[in-house]
Amino acid sequence: MFALQPELKIFSGSANRELATRICKGIGVPLGAATLSSFPDGETYVKIEENIRGRDVFIVQPTCPPVNEHLMELLIMVDAARRASADRITAVIPFFGYARQDRKDKPRVPITAKLVANLLCAAGVDRVLTMDLHAQQVQGFFDIPVDHLYSLPVLIPYLRERLTRKRVVVSPDVGGLKMASAYSQALGTNLAIVAKQRKSATETEAQYLIGEVEGCDVLLVDDLTETAGTLTSAAKLLKKNGALDIYAGVAHAVLADVALERLQKSEIKELITTNSVPVRTVEGFTTTVLCVSELLGESIKRIHNDESVSSLFKIDSGTP
Repeated sequence: MFALQPELKIFSGSANRELATRICKGIGVPLGAATLSSFPDGETYVKIEENIRGRDVFIVQPTCPPVNEHLMELLIMVDAARRASADRITAVIPFFGYARQDRKDKPRVPITAKLVANLLCAAGVDRVLTMDLHAQQVQGFFDIPVDHLYSLPVLIPYLRERLTRKRVVVSPDVGGLKMASAYSQALGTNLAIVAKQRKSATETEAQYLIGEVEGCDVLLVDDLTETAGTLTSAAKLLKKNGALDIYAGVAHAVLADVALERLQKSEIKELITTNSVPVRTVEGFTTTVLCVSELLGESIKRIHNDESVSSLFKIDSGTP
């Protein structure tokens, strides 16, 4: 006899409930009922309001600002689901906070990305579904399966329509070269790199350009922008080197106040990003937010049905 497939249940933390609602609508399942609140002293309280015994549970919660609050909420939701006898718990983390702290680059500093992975495993997570990790090696910090998605298939169709003239893909730093190369191949363009020097946690300086951008529209690509220092500094250098319109394609736009100010005054014409986190916008600056609910929803269905997720990475060749 074959065992019956456990029922699929999707719950959402408070970080991006709109995305979770869109995921549920797309795959035709209701969003699970859960109470999320805080005690007067700030402690998080969670109660799952329906039976999940033996269910295949997915909890959608990007760990975006306030990072610690959303991370703790996710851990508590996982613990509640485990103690309610869920069959399997998958943490759906469209944006994985602390991913930049993935190595010891100075004496006496933590590897916080590994600590967060340990916390998720200890809480009872059986599987992680995430997107555009800052460093792919973070997958190896988990002792459980990790499905790592990319926003590229979501952004590319829009970018093909938006960038119609001669175009170049630019990585705003050497570390983003692999991502920029993937966009360059998908769009059929040349590739350039901006070398930068970091002055502080919020300020960078673009020093020189490797490649040719004169007379071209430029797409700056990055996995994450928080202060927009890297992007705006690179855009200024690109303009000096003869670039025409400059666009920024970013998987996660975790925009602080300083980022909004910088973007408004920058040489960047448009920021194209996803709704992996709630996106702040600024008056007088064009921000296009593309929805990743279909990508995440299809991944959830495939994980639930024990099907391959890797085929979701493929995109059609299109017309360069």
